Parts: sequence; C-alpha cells; structure tokens
Amino acid sequence: MPNEPFDWIGEHADARRRVGLTRTIQPRPVHPALLDLASNDYLDLARHPGVTEAAAAAARRWGAGATGSRLVSGSLELHSELEAELADFCGFESALVFSSGYAANLAVVTALGDHGSMIVSDSANHASLIDGCRLSRARTAVVPHNNPEVVGKALEDHGGRAVVITESVFSVDGDAAPLQSLAATCRTRGAALIVDDAHGLGVLGDGGRGALNAAGLSGAKDVVASVTLSKSLGSQGGAVLGPAKVIQHLVNTARSFVFDTGLAPAAAGAALAGLRVLRREPERAAAVRTVAASMHGHLAAAGLNSRPPEAAVVSVLAPSPQAAARWAEDCRTAGLAVGCFRPPSVPDGISRLRLTARAALTEEQVAKAVDVVVRTAPAF
Repeated sequence: MPNEPFDWIGEHADARRRVGLTRTIQPRPVHPALLDLASNDYLDLARHPGVTEAAAAAARRWGAGATGSRLVSGSLELHSELEAELADFCGFESALVFSSGYAANLAVVTALGDHGSMIVSDSANHASLIDGCRLSRARTAVVPHNNPEVVGKALEDHGGRAVVITESVFSVDGDAAPLQSLAATCRTRGAALIVDDAHGLGVLGDGGRGALNAAGLSGAKDVVASVTLSKSLGSQGGAVLGPAKVIQHLVNTARSFVFDTGLAPAAAGAALAGLRVLRREPERAAAVRTVAASMHGHLAAAGLNSRPPEAAVVSVLAPSPQAAARWAEDCRTAGLAVGCFRPPSVPDGISRLRLTARAALTEEQVAKAVDVVVRTAPAF
C-alpha cells in the first residue's frame, strides 16, 4: 500500500521535537496575569480607550469587513483619511494602506524590484522582505548585515536598475541600519532605497515619526518606507509611504494590494486614532527609548549578553535553541512573558530572548522583569 500523502509531516514534526524547535500556539487571556515584555505594543495603545472606541465606531459605521479588494468595493474614505495622515506625519508625499505589514512589504519589493532589476537585501532582513525578493523575479544579492560598502560593490557590479532593501531597526537584535550611509551609497549609483520602518515608527524620530525622519530622509524622492500599524499604533495592517508616482505604481501592479481584501474598518479606525494619540502625546516615543535603555543597563550589569538597544527591542543571547526555549518558559512560569527567537526564525548560533520595551512600564516592572530573566538564566 502507498504511504498516506501527509505521512512526511509526522517525520518533520518528530525531527523538530528532537532538537527542541516545536512551536505551540498559546492563546492570551483577556486580562493576562503575566508581565508582558513579548508584545509589540510599544506605546501601550492597543487597549487605549480612545483607540478601542475608534475601532468600535468604525465597525458600527462601515461594517465588520471592507467587503472586497480596494479596487472593487473595499476602499473606504477611512482608508484615505488614514493614508493622508500617515503620509503627513511621517513626511512623505503619499501612502497606501494594506491589510498587513507583511502584505505591504511583499507589495513594495515585488513592484519595485521586478524582472530585469536587481535587489540588494541585508542578510538580517525580515521574512516578509525575503519572501518579496523571492517572488519578485529580480536578481537578488544578499549582503552582509549593515555593510554599505558591500552594498555599493553589489550595485557597481550590476550597473542597471536596482533597489536596496533594509529594515530600519532589525526585529531580532534591535540594532539600527546605517540609513544615511546606505542612502548615500544608493545615490552614488542611482539605486532606490526601501526601508521597512516597522520598529521605528512611534519610537524614533521627532515625536515618533520614525527612523527615516531621524535620518533626515523622509520625503526623499529616491526613498520608500513601509510601516506596520500593529506595533506602535496598537492596531493591525500596514502601509507603504513614498513619492506619489511610486504609490500609484503599487496601486496598479502590486498583487498583494490588487487581489487582497482591504483593511477592516475597525483596524483602520484604531490605527488612525493611535496615530492621533501619538501626535498629541509625542513623549510616549521618548518613554519607550528610556525604558529600553534602563532594561538593557540592568541586564548588562547582571552579566548577561544584552545588545544596547537603538529603539524598543532588547535582546539577550542564549547558549542554544533548546536553552532559549526553556529560558522563555521558565520566565513565563515566574510571571513574565518574553519573546523567544530560535531557528528557523534566526540562524543557528544566535538564539535569544527578545524583550520589548513599552512606554508605560514602571521602574518597578522593569526591575521585576530583569530579576526574572537573571534568576532563570541558563548556564553559559
């Protein structure tokens, strides 16, 4: 008798279990008992009364769903309002909202890095950017992390139309890209720069306007940014910001825009409300950076290998994938939720815990979190 068609899945699952790489879904209760340093709710807006009420009001007015692709029936006045305010806040000419940050990254990479062009991609880029490169049909050069010199060499060897892709703040280590150097390298060779500012918006720049604002690159004619609405703005969705002609090109060519249902009204309403809170309370951005620096300082003083944060992400190296998983579980048992990064999310050898700073964390909560991480740390 032939094998059942999905027998191979069990073999893969057994292999994951043997090396401690099995992942499980753990539903979060409405009122978590754990101190949360795992979420991306950097500005504490996901439960902000003004944000949640805006989500409910948008659903009551526009319905539960967008009802279709934005090129058919799914584009709402609410989307346009959000796009206009995002572009204005971040300093870009135009913006386009997507159903997720993942979809936004697929769109911008595939639409601007199509067949016949070259993509130069940082080796530490997010999976959504990597998948965009794979789908683009462009020649892709993956270059060493944060190395503008090698980026320049790759562009020089190609000589044709090219785009350089990087995160502004890398989601695993929390280190920042040398955006000014990368922009200068791109301009020398006539390449475009695409920056995923998912972890910069709401944390870096003037009043949280993002890493491109901080680098003086907002609104540049050769720079395009993608952002997520699910981190600092406390909602869900994504957006691409850039010159109007680039955004119009995405409307007409980006498959994850053309063929996807529009962002749900509740998410759009919440993101718009979150953005307006940030405008009114820019001190939230500075508070996140202060909390992150404090957290790192205490962890480093305790002897743990913690990288100095450049935004909200604080990472702590673990000795192995299995140790990272056990460490995260021990933290959870002790009342602390932290992120755990191990293969295939990161290459073997750099497994780690990831702690995310939030604007509203108190000194007492930071001290408790550090104490738990230190007490449960594995032997190195």
